[in-house]
Amino acid sequence: MLRVLRLGDETKGEMNPEGPTKRTQVMRLPKRGDYTEETIYSILDAGFLCHVGFVVDGQPFVIPTGYGRSGDTLYVHGSAASRMLRTLAEGVEVCVTVTLLDGLVLARSAFHHSMNYRSVVMFGTATLVESDEEKTEALRVISEQIVPGRWNDVRWPTEQELKATKVLALPISEASAKVRTGPPADDEEDYAMNVWAGILPLTVHAGEPVPDPRLSTEVSAIPEYLLHYGKRPI
Repeated sequence: MLRVLRLGDETKGEMNPEGPTKRTQVMRLPKRGDYTEETIYSILDAGFLCHVGFVVDGQPFVIPTGYGRSGDTLYVHGSAASRMLRTLAEGVEVCVTVTLLDGLVLARSAFHHSMNYRSVVMFGTATLVESDEEKTEALRVISEQIVPGRWNDVRWPTEQELKATKVLALPISEASAKVRTGPPADDEEDYAMNVWAGILPLTVHAGEPVPDPRLSTEVSAIPEYLLHYGKRPI
């Protein structure tokens, strides 16, 4: 269950599902903020690419990577040699963001141009997934988040491949969503202008699958999950 600290509460152990933390409170256009589990999880489930922010030796880094959600846990993975994963496994505080772009909002004035979007910001400390069983399950979660249905078709990781892979689990316990929808918000006097205004919707579009040149001649059918690929909308 999503749990968040009371705004202004400095005690990390005291959770309250009714309000944001000082870090997750939406300050700019606060009416767009949403702290409900339903909205936060639905945005996370509709995407598969996040940006991971952390600090090493005083230097900030933001790294894009794939993810998967299972319950109230977000999983990320990569090479065992990854600096990001090695750093986060040491207990460094992390900020994870996910953004889905839904459209360009074209106003009558340049000032009021905007975008329709859904975003999530999370804070916390990740832990290393140790057991091969949980690590394999986490990799399944990430795979199914990116291409639902793929895991059952492929060879699962070997023991050696699991050793070469790090998986981190981040609890979804301190998070907020920010969402913009709807048409432009022009100044009242600008509505009389003879300038087109409205929304240009943007969606993730999957092209036609391109077979591997070394694909076996015995494989002719493209999997249904690729033919009908598309991220789930809210």
